[in-house]
Amino acid sequence: MSHEHVSNTSRIWKVFGILSAVTIIEVILGIVKPESLHMTNILGLNLLNWIFYALTIFKAYYIVWAFMHIEGEKTSLRNSVVFPVVFLVLYLLFILLTEGNYIYEVFKNSTIKWNF
Repeated sequence: MSHEHVSNTSRIWKVFGILSAVTIIEVILGIVKPESLHMTNILGLNLLNWIFYALTIFKAYYIVWAFMHIEGEKTSLRNSVVFPVVFLVLYLLFILLTEGNYIYEVFKNSTIKWNF
């Protein structure tokens, strides 16, 4: 029984290119901070931050897709691995933003001093 060696060099470069492109977009947006994105609020957060969150979740999903070889699995296994993680990340994001906004409002509108 012989196994044929298949080179994954082109696939590695493709994954590298996609992840690099997304990272470069994030860095450029972080440096430039376009006024139209930075000053547009959606659900209590500016649009630029929502774009960062979306790109970060995309990168995390793509890393799992490429390096954990999820793309070769059946749809049901792929969904059972990816969907709970995406849900938990979005839930954590929601909790952090909600609690952070609450704490900010408490300190902004009360007599408690900012001592940290």
